Amino acid sequence: MPLYKYKAINSSGETEEGVKDAADEQSLVAALQADNFIPISIVPASGKSFLGLGLTGKPAKISQKDIALLTSELATLLESGLPLDKSLSVLMELAEDKEQLSKLIGKVLEKVKAGSSLADALEKQTGVFSKFYLNMLRAGEAGGNLSEVLTRLSDYLERSKELKDTVSTALIYPAILLVMSVASLFVMLVFVVPQFTEMFESAGKDLPIPTQIVVGIAEWLQKYWWLLIGIAFLASSYVRHMLAEPNRKKRWDGFVLKLPLAGDIILNKETANMSRTLGTLLGNGVSILSAMSIVRETVDNRVLAETLQSTEEQLKQGKHMSDALMSKEIFPKMALQMIKMGEETGRLEEMLLRVANIYDKQLRTSIARLLALLEPALIVTLGLMIAGIIVSILTAILSVNDLAF
Repeated sequence: MPLYKYKAINSSGETEEGVKDAADEQSLVAALQADNFIPISIVPASGKSFLGLGLTGKPAKISQKDIALLTSELATLLESGLPLDKSLSVLMELAEDKEQLSKLIGKVLEKVKAGSSLADALEKQTGVFSKFYLNMLRAGEAGGNLSEVLTRLSDYLERSKELKDTVSTALIYPAILLVMSVASLFVMLVFVVPQFTEMFESAGKDLPIPTQIVVGIAEWLQKYWWLLIGIAFLASSYVRHMLAEPNRKKRWDGFVLKLPLAGDIILNKETANMSRTLGTLLGNGVSILSAMSIVRETVDNRVLAETLQSTEEQLKQGKHMSDALMSKEIFPKMALQMIKMGEETGRLEEMLLRVANIYDKQLRTSIARLLALLEPALIVTLGLMIAGIIVSILTAILSVNDLAF
């Protein structure tokens, strides 16, 4: 979800600034008002205008890898019998080489020593820890099993990272292949084709139409290559600007879900992520309504997010989650049947985690299928384009030789 930087007046009349994630600005205004704040200003945390300029403040740069490591180490220290304040002190010393992380732990330690709970202390570090993370900690503190919850959180963060890495790693090779393809075409058109231009012009004969097209493209690229960069920059800025509007974002997200293969990949990824998050929350004592609200905020696809919001409303009316989700006909049927079975047997959280594992595997299968089509398609397309350039040049050379004889 997007991050927003806000300035608001608290119940004591003091001005506070911070960064929070929200579906949109209206949602953040409602959330701040519910916490007895009076919003003064709200801007995207990235602070980018339509052209991507005008940066504003950002939260401390703490990576998800650092948070996962911090969670794992804190769980280990607490399980060994160290009190919370001593564990945080040890972690602060271990993080001396990471200035931002060390400062963050120091601030949390100060809050804990002043009497705050760990969840409340972490919540004060705005824009760093998610609502999911904080609610898990609150459930653990309320149940007296904080170290166990931290261990589960560490496992969850590790599995979520594996899921993201699966997608990003799979896209590396096609991305490199695409870049090399474009670079190869650019080199041929800008540096190779012009070498033959003088020879063609001195021949005094009209070139074949394919050669004229290739030479024309090469000359245009030599003069206006910078224009392509400008167009690409403006196009990406325009798309980001358009997708910032909720209704347009919803239409785009709906279109993406209907795409063959790519839509399956997105749906499998979101199903695995939502199932694991919901199952982890329910397994740690968070109520299903609170859990659904948290899960909804972790979903970037607005179509799926609104489906979860509708499901949450139907849960309040007494309906089963599986029945509410089935009525939307968006999520995979097998996942919904497993959820229904979990509700009927009283093992919903266990079944949700099974769904997550199944769709992790489905995601890998879908990615493998996409790559099996994408890689040869890129290679064949590049080969045909380069072959077209070479054939057009050879045709022109043969026509020049015919003229010479």
